[in-house]
Amino acid sequence: MDKGQRKAPGRPRTSEQKQPTYEAILQSAATLFMEFGYQRVSIDDVAHQAGVTKATVYYYYETKADLFTKTMEKMMENISVQMEKMLEEEGTLYEKLLRITDAHLKATFHIDLESILRETKTSLSDNQLKATQEAEEAMNTTLEKAFTRAMETGEVPDVPLKFAVQTYVTLLRVGNYRDQENLPLFPTTEETAQAIVDFYWRGMFPN
Repeated sequence: MDKGQRKAPGRPRTSEQKQPTYEAILQSAATLFMEFGYQRVSIDDVAHQAGVTKATVYYYYETKADLFTKTMEKMMENISVQMEKMLEEEGTLYEKLLRITDAHLKATFHIDLESILRETKTSLSDNQLKATQEAEEAMNTTLEKAFTRAMETGEVPDVPLKFAVQTYVTLLRVGNYRDQENLPLFPTTEETAQAIVDFYWRGMFPN
């Protein structure tokens, strides 16, 4: 670098990075937010987890709320991509939902996402809350496309599309329930997934 050039404060040396710094920060933030919730995690914690300076985190993300929003957007995007892949695989809609449910429960086994989102409602701006909601809606859109195809081919009867998807997504969240002793509804994620999809299928498509 020429002596006349000055590097922005906190900006990482990109040549030394194996993973893009902003991605490493997001990944570290996701790990911490999902384990400890929003309020208990600081920018210092994220910087330490990512192996960067606090200034570097602030170079990419202006505030903790901004970092959390981007973390949620990325997580929802990843879920949407995985869902889309599973929905394009061979099998009936029932079989695909069973695979998606099992995979989702395995990936979120130790995460109380609903509680995390609730505690951020007073910390995020209206725009940040909207961005988080839009990211979740993109995931729902992926499911809506699969349900639409199944209805068009006659695999399942016509039902109100958004109602069908929102009901399924709500039951997905139920699968993460833990009692006071931190015990799940069923001994394994496979059993939980089977119970959720069977219950959903019998109620939504009784014939």
